[in-house]
Amino acid sequence: MKRLLLIALVAHFLLPTFVTLAQEKPAEVQTGDELEKKDQEPKPPPSEPTAPYDDRLLRLAEILGSVHYLRALCGANEGNKWRESMNSLIISEKPGPKRKARLVSRFNRGYRAFDQIYGNCTPSAVLAAERYRMEGAKISAQILSRYGR
Repeated sequence: MKRLLLIALVAHFLLPTFVTLAQEKPAEVQTGDELEKKDQEPKPPPSEPTAPYDDRLLRLAEILGSVHYLRALCGANEGNKWRESMNSLIISEKPGPKRKARLVSRFNRGYRAFDQIYGNCTPSAVLAAERYRMEGAKISAQILSRYGR
């Protein structure tokens, strides 16, 4: 139940952007699904239990890392809000060592991906941050609606 509550809290932070941006005309930017197809991660060994929504949760971790970098780059003054959301997600999931390592790795991959592209805030960096927040809200809502009570 704690894990679903945490996902709901992450959705709470991301949903206002989702609603606002859903009304705007999209520009040409690769979606998370397109990026995910390029860089598929191997499935974990069956010895460590996983949740049926792990693929979506891994994507959410990557989004949190990306948003953490982009929002700080563009002066959002949110401190470690997104990193703390990731830490709370890990705590609520209570993953085994390998699953935790995958979640942390995906957060870091999201962070590094934009660190390599953007050295300063640009309109496209702002757009990417907003789109990622929108995608994160969508994933959170999907997990809650499918696996929540």
